[in-house]
Amino acid sequence: MLNIKSIAVVASLVVLAHSAQAEDAGDISGNSGHQSAVSAERQYTFAWNFSDSTDLKPRGGTSKGVPVTLDTQPSAAWLKLQEAGISNFERDRRAILAMAGDYKVSFDFIEVAGFTENYKPKAPYQSWATEKVYVLEDKGEFISLQHMLVMQTVNKDGSKNPPMVTKHWRQDWQYQPKQVLVFKGHSTWLAEAVPQAEQKGAWSQTVYQVDDSPRYGGVTNWQHFGNFSSWNHQDAWRPLPRREYTVRNDYQVLLGSNRHIILPTGWVHEQQNNKVVLGKDAKPNITNPVIAREMGFNRYERIKGYDFTLGDTYLKKTEPFWREIRQQWTNLSQQKTPIRLRAPADKDGLYIVPFTYAQELSDGKKQTPEEIAKFAKKTVADYLTKDSNAVNTHY
Repeated sequence: MLNIKSIAVVASLVVLAHSAQAEDAGDISGNSGHQSAVSAERQYTFAWNFSDSTDLKPRGGTSKGVPVTLDTQPSAAWLKLQEAGISNFERDRRAILAMAGDYKVSFDFIEVAGFTENYKPKAPYQSWATEKVYVLEDKGEFISLQHMLVMQTVNKDGSKNPPMVTKHWRQDWQYQPKQVLVFKGHSTWLAEAVPQAEQKGAWSQTVYQVDDSPRYGGVTNWQHFGNFSSWNHQDAWRPLPRREYTVRNDYQVLLGSNRHIILPTGWVHEQQNNKVVLGKDAKPNITNPVIAREMGFNRYERIKGYDFTLGDTYLKKTEPFWREIRQQWTNLSQQKTPIRLRAPADKDGLYIVPFTYAQELSDGKKQTPEEIAKFAKKTVADYLTKDSNAVNTHY
């Protein structure tokens, strides 16, 4: 039986993780570097200059992080990426691996256009995190990167709260993939075959939620132009992130681009998304399917001297369990039938069970490999709808 205390702790930690959703990501003072000491106002270059500014004040959390030190020198991973004479495959690998490391992260999202009658832009979103990206696996043609939050906030009186650690999102990269797991709307995913012509030299990126349930995937080639390396997939469907579904229910899917760009001192994640309305048949509305377009920019800046020990320890103690969870989702994705959740994993709290169990393992609970595998199998099975024809329209 799961420990009640652990459940309470996990609930607060996962809310923290979702509030700093990386591909979707409180207050960006302190850590993010976006707020000056002179002004408490948060600004956007792409602002709505002729709208009431009080309606467009950026929303997000209200926390302030401890000061961090930027690593301003080009990283060893960046220098390896610039090496002359290596194959395209090896340069692709080095670009992916260059995303690993210690970072302060800022997340910015703003609606830039509307497509409905009497449209009014929603408030922009800003968030921050201190995050470590681990190389979970590197098998040559397959690389898995696990993001982990270790965040320490400062109170108004200057006192520091204890650091908090929680598992964040994951990105898996596969070279010349034969299939990719894609979001189909209404808590449904399907592994789709990649045409042979699109496989050559390409990499798939599959993104997973904080609990390792699927989020979205895409396939394209890395592009290298001297000191510029990027991967840009167009028109991927994504479920609504926490920053959206907690405040609105007027659309059901994000449809847009997903670009990763490697920098000498970190990397950036760009998005351009349309907010699309789906019918119960999981197809875009015939008339007026798009309500708005947003731009997102997530900046991962390398830092040095920050203590990520809690993340290292958590990963080591819980990895046997999360490895089994990943295997269960992999098994499902290799089937030819859709993966349908009985409810959105993050919105309906399905994540609480695996996170609570992982927290108990982190706290020292002893479990045999067989017990861990059995619990993981049951946990993932409980995510799934029992009716294969059911349609979940929570989003």
